[in-house]
Amino acid sequence: MKEFRYERPADADAAVALLTDAPGAAYLGGGTNLVDLMKLGVAAPDLLVDVSRLPFEEVTETDGGGLSIGAAVRNSTLASRGIVRERYPIVSEALLSGAPAQLRNAATVGGNLLQRTRCLYFQDVGKPCNKRQPGSGCPAREGVHRDLAILGASEHCVATNPSDLAVALAALDAMVHLVSAAGPRSLPLTELHRLPGDEPHRDTVLRHGELITAVELPPPVPDGRSAYRKARDRASFAFALASVAAVLQVRGGLVHHVRIAFGALAARPWRARVAEEALLGQPATEEAFGQAIDRELAAARPLRDNGYKVPLARRLAVSVLADLAAPEHGGPR
Repeated sequence: MKEFRYERPADADAAVALLTDAPGAAYLGGGTNLVDLMKLGVAAPDLLVDVSRLPFEEVTETDGGGLSIGAAVRNSTLASRGIVRERYPIVSEALLSGAPAQLRNAATVGGNLLQRTRCLYFQDVGKPCNKRQPGSGCPAREGVHRDLAILGASEHCVATNPSDLAVALAALDAMVHLVSAAGPRSLPLTELHRLPGDEPHRDTVLRHGELITAVELPPPVPDGRSAYRKARDRASFAFALASVAAVLQVRGGLVHHVRIAFGALAARPWRARVAEEALLGQPATEEAFGQAIDRELAAARPLRDNGYKVPLARRLAVSVLADLAAPEHGGPR
């Protein structure tokens, strides 16, 4: 591992100043992804700025009835918090499906949102990869791509975003709060991550030195239910082959409010806006759910070995929505 300098700033302003003045620096949260990448030689920061102990460790109710989650909150803490399990069960479900307890105890919310792809070519410095070394090529397109993207990919990159939490937050219309040398700003979680286009090395829209301070959830949808479901090769410690997060409110048998996000299908959590629009005002039936999801997945462009993700994602989404629509609280909240 390359030698690096380590700093533990006392506050966010000091952290931002340290990173802004050092082009080769990186923030360190729980380190569950970054340290692995450093061991592999994929990441080689000159300076690590430890932000895990900054005062962003609170989960608090907002004045409007939502929830503010500090970026340094541990995943295990967030998953077990009573208010989260009661009002936003989709968040707990996503976190508990994402990693074993040891990693959840270390990983932070901010770091979870910024973890990098698990594409084999990205993690192997002996192979070309446009995300790791721009312009070197994307061998995954003709090589091993079973786990990779079917939506929003480009000829330069077919990597997927690995975060379970980000998918749940996308379905909840979460906001991300940031601070940089230019001051604070906020943006929807759905705008944090980028599709690859011709710049696959840029995972997010963050500027160098910009720091996530909190994630804010809006108030829960009245009488709404939510769920997160994930398909994977084994029951634990495995990244998704496809996942679905959904929020559904049904009134008089019709869909009154719906949010759907897919995971493991694209380089960012994929909000199914086409399906959402198609479902509003429609009967809350499996037939309607299937038709809407088919319209969303019509944009899929699978490669040789990952076409199975289309029917897999469809079945997951229809199953989740049908359970949420079940009368007498027959399905998950």
